[in-house]
Amino acid sequence: MNKEEKIGLHETNKYKDLVFPVGVYTVTKAGIVPDGRGYKDLHWHEELQFTMVLEGTMKMRVNTEEYEIKKGEAIYINRNLLHITTFLTDDGKYASLNFPDKLLGFFSGSRMEQSDVLPFTVNYLFPIVVFKAEMGWQKKILQILKETIRILTSNKQKGQEYLISMNLTYIWHLLISNVRKDVKIPSKSYVRKQQRIQSMLSYIHENYMNDIKLEEIAGLVSISVGECCRCFQQLVGTSPNKYLLNYRIAKSMELLNSTALSVTEIAFAVGFNDFSYFIQYFKKSKEMTPTEYRKQKC
Repeated sequence: MNKEEKIGLHETNKYKDLVFPVGVYTVTKAGIVPDGRGYKDLHWHEELQFTMVLEGTMKMRVNTEEYEIKKGEAIYINRNLLHITTFLTDDGKYASLNFPDKLLGFFSGSRMEQSDVLPFTVNYLFPIVVFKAEMGWQKKILQILKETIRILTSNKQKGQEYLISMNLTYIWHLLISNVRKDVKIPSKSYVRKQQRIQSMLSYIHENYMNDIKLEEIAGLVSISVGECCRCFQQLVGTSPNKYLLNYRIAKSMELLNSTALSVTEIAFAVGFNDFSYFIQYFKKSKEMTPTEYRKQKC
């Protein structure tokens, strides 16, 4: 199975075909195929991503902004940006197409790579683009993207790698041709905040089971507690403490689903020192107790 490694928030895609690193993840509320980062799973990766909504409506948050994407629309997300699907209708379904930017340059060191790929992907010149059918060039991208996803999710055919590569290159050509005049070099502050929040969130994901202090999180990137809280609010939409609590609840749900550990054991395993508070916060977050949640999943 085409699985990926989960190290904190960093998703490292493990492609089924290592000599043609292009993959599609199909996501619904029920899960993701193949295994990977799905609905309401904050993460970042080094690949470029085009996500197309196949059914229903979704909302995707990239950094501080949230974008609504409806059936037939799509969003481009640059490499190394934190993103999360915050909302998906019950009938919702979307496909995320991931691939490395080196695929667009033909070969390392090429003029295309130096002029038309790396300046846009490395420098965050345009972090996201939402595609809607009302604009001619965007409609064309949507058509090609839909066909590329269809090819990748159907039975493998001889020579399809060439067709997929041509499609992705054409999409990229249309994209940079139409946004080039509007791109701006991001500030050093913007890039620094990106790096800080990735480090702080990864620290939480790797140490959530321990007693984490706010001072530890801030000290990790050498900023004050106040600046740490502002950074979280701007880029994640919540406070560091609330994010930690919600992440612990998410991990407890995984254990409730996959282990026979008692609710008490799970509470302490995910970092809650007060069992009563765990029950209280779980019920507040999920509108049911941990035991009710476990029974519902059985």
